[in-house]
Amino acid sequence: MAPMKLERMLSMKGGKDESSYVNNSQAQAQHARSMLHLLTETLDGVRLSSPPEYSPANFVVADLGCSCGSNTIHMVDVIIKHMTKRYEAGGFDSPPEFSAFFSDLPSNDFNTLFQLLPPYGGSSMEECLASASHRSYFVAGVPGSFYRRLFPAKSVDVFYSAFSLHWLSQVPEVVLDKRSTAYNKGKIFIHGANESAAIAYKKQFQSDLAGFLRSRSNEMKPGGSMFLVCLGRTCVDPTDQGGAGLLFGTHFQDAWDDLVQEGLITSEKRDNFNIPVYAPSLEDFKEVVEADGSFAINKLEVFKGGSPLVVNHPEDAAEIGRALANSCRSVSGVLVDAHIGEDLSDELFSRVASRATSQAKELLDQLQFFHIVASLSLSY
Repeated sequence: MAPMKLERMLSMKGGKDESSYVNNSQAQAQHARSMLHLLTETLDGVRLSSPPEYSPANFVVADLGCSCGSNTIHMVDVIIKHMTKRYEAGGFDSPPEFSAFFSDLPSNDFNTLFQLLPPYGGSSMEECLASASHRSYFVAGVPGSFYRRLFPAKSVDVFYSAFSLHWLSQVPEVVLDKRSTAYNKGKIFIHGANESAAIAYKKQFQSDLAGFLRSRSNEMKPGGSMFLVCLGRTCVDPTDQGGAGLLFGTHFQDAWDDLVQEGLITSEKRDNFNIPVYAPSLEDFKEVVEADGSFAINKLEVFKGGSPLVVNHPEDAAEIGRALANSCRSVSGVLVDAHIGEDLSDELFSRVASRATSQAKELLDQLQFFHIVASLSLSY
């Protein structure tokens, strides 16, 4: 899929229905909370600036890949409250004026996101009007790809991006080319694929990350910092995608094969669909940062995040099956709908749920996500 076409289409599933991202991002929230100590370490390294004469200081936070749920709002609140305390402890007369930019691709459901912002974050209009909560920062949405420039030069103090950088700007063309040794025949993800396909994904990830770093190095203020989290893996072999492989390369893959075997889609239709996700190793990530040279690495580690499945009754196999299907659909459903249509998409994810239900215990035991966590600051 071409970069511009994917950029216009890709988003987490909007709205507030059962398979929406809003209702299937509790695990991401839990994983983010477990890393708060690493985030605050990064924030403690951000330079505090005195206001210029005759104008207030301005402190800018940007969440890249914000999606449409409440997680991004919570993390921005955490960042701004921590920086406010640092300014107060530093003896400044008053904290700066804070601005928060929520950025994602143009197809992101910004409407749902903005409805969740204080003081509008109630579930009904009555709750919104009665809310006493307030927002201590200015807000703007910034649509666009974070693999290119999004902000003016030297304008952002803190960049935050969680659970987004593993999404590629495109599926490598060679993976969809029947004439190529990297052709990913019979598969919709690179987990368990041939080595050439996995290397093509790795090159695409590293090219994308290089573009991301170049852009941020122009946009970050001197003394600023960046905190990044993306899916990662502990295995050197890129064909073993770890938790991402179990999410996209097992029951999801089998459900596609079901549709082919039942004659609902052709094998070619399946083979023309690949999930544009790559879970890097620590070395994959480090190579790009060091080659770019714009950023110093303050911290770079693999962090065990846990399961992407949040269930109320872990003994209920059907609930686990639905949780996996909804989790998978919340992040890939928009692409699947565009490829095979909503009716067949319903069939596909119904099969994902059925297959996951039959192996529920194994899923809870084995499906674990690891994340690459990086704290970076300008090296000059």
